[in-house]
Amino acid sequence: MASTTKRGFAAMDEQKQRDIAREGGRAAHQSGHAHEFTSQEARKAGQKGGKAVSEDRAHMAEIGEKGGESVSRDTRHMAEIGREGGRH
Repeated sequence: MASTTKRGFAAMDEQKQRDIAREGGRAAHQSGHAHEFTSQEARKAGQKGGKAVSEDRAHMAEIGEKGGESVSRDTRHMAEIGREGGRH
């Protein structure tokens, strides 16, 4: 079985990793090697990410449950929903 001990970059705390990654991003932009996404490329990447996330049914159920709890605390909004339901 492979060892799961973190070494090198993975062993650093998250803030240190972010700082190093940020510097790498800055260097890439300054040298002209950074990729600049077009709006079409960004849209396509976002769609792929959204599709992948939405296929995780347990995750989506958790999000829906949290959203439902949040919305149900808004009594004004819930009253509005109730009135709309009564009209239909």
